[in-house]
Order: sequence, then structure tokens, then C-alpha cells
Amino acid sequence: MSNLAFSSFTLNGVDAQKFLQGQVTLNVAALAENVTRYTAICSLKGRIQFGLWLKKLNPESFEIVTTQDQSEEFAKHIKKFGAFSKMKLEQTAQVFPTLTDDSTDFSPTETDINVWQLQAIEAGQAWISATTAELFQPQELRLHQREGVHYDKGCYIGQEIIARLWFKAKPKSWLHLVQGTGDAPAPATQLNKDIQIVNSIAIDGGYKALVVAKPAALEELDLQVLALPTSLNGDVARPQ
Repeated sequence: MSNLAFSSFTLNGVDAQKFLQGQVTLNVAALAENVTRYTAICSLKGRIQFGLWLKKLNPESFEIVTTQDQSEEFAKHIKKFGAFSKMKLEQTAQVFPTLTDDSTDFSPTETDINVWQLQAIEAGQAWISATTAELFQPQELRLHQREGVHYDKGCYIGQEIIARLWFKAKPKSWLHLVQGTGDAPAPATQLNKDIQIVNSIAIDGGYKALVVAKPAALEELDLQVLALPTSLNGDVARPQ
């Protein structure tokens, strides 16, 4: 039985879109209505503090899902930074995920979260929990290849560092899908100094995991590197 669970929120008000535009890494103003995208609120150091699934119903109404272990801190963050915005955050209920193509949607109807975890890991759909908060940069998780980061939008928390890495540098480590033997290592576990677990799940004979790693480091361990979907299989650096 998985310990992973999800909490949902609504954010409603005339300032909802403007507020989110200054918080998350994707371009909220350009987000299509009724489409769920995984995005992030980052720390000042440009690392993902909160991962969230965001759906815009209209510019004044949004549905937001976080992992349950991040929900309390997420609510505190929104209420702190949005104290003077004309909007209201309300927690609704526990929800359950379903992966369709490359997108996760949520509903109150109970689903098998273990099934979703394996599907999401195989699809390269990394997610952040309390354990992995502030460990990874969006580019390392290929979030831009999932349309969860837009580098041409205005300012948001951590934007200066995130943009500098995109325009002037390249991450030394990035997301890979691997299969190993033995027990599934917990998220945030360092397999060595250059390989860190993002998400993992046990399978027959071992485990599958999404890791942030230097490619050369993967050759040092007894891990099988599996192909990610085509959209997530390219170079994480900015096209030249």
C-alpha cells in the first residue's frame, strides 16, 4: 500500500491569475483552460520548494493539487504571499490520480496510487514531495520539456537563478529513468555523490526510479538506464 496521497485546493478571486503568475514557473496567463500542467514554486535559490498540478478553469478560478505531505506548508505559503491579493485559497478534499498520455488528472474517485506511480515514473513525470523539497532545479527534472517552465515569462520566485542556468549554463546532472535490483531506495537517497533518487517504486525483482544524475555516474553502478518518452529524451540544455 502506498503512503503517497494528494490534497486539492481551489484558488478563486480577481487576483488569482496575477498572483500565480508571480509564483510558479509556467506562464499562467498563457495556460489553456481545463488543462492540467505540473509546475513549481521555487525557493530564492532556484530549487523546487513545492510541486503542484495546476488547472485553470478561468483567470479567476484555479484548481491546485499537491502531495498531501506538502499541503500544509503550501497553504501557509500562499496565504503569506497572497495576504494582500483579492483571492481565497480553500482546501477541498483528498483526490486520486490518473495518468492519461503524458498528463495526470485528479478526481475524488479512488484509484490505485501504486499503479499511477509506476506509470508516472515510466513516463518521466517526476513529482516533488516534502522529502525532496528544495533539492532539485526545474531544469534538472526536465520540467521545461513538460511545459512546466517558461523562460520568457516575467518574474517569479527564484527566476533569476533559473533563467541564468538556462541562458548561460547547463546542469551537470539531469533526470534519467533507471531500473535496479534490491529494495527500492527512498526519495532523496544518494546512490552515490552524483546520483540522487527523485521517485521510486518496487517491481518484481527490483525497482524502477527517476534519478537526477550525471550520465557518467550511471555507468559506475549496476543500473539499467531505460529510455524516457521522446519528449523527455533530448538534451536539457537550451537549444543553440
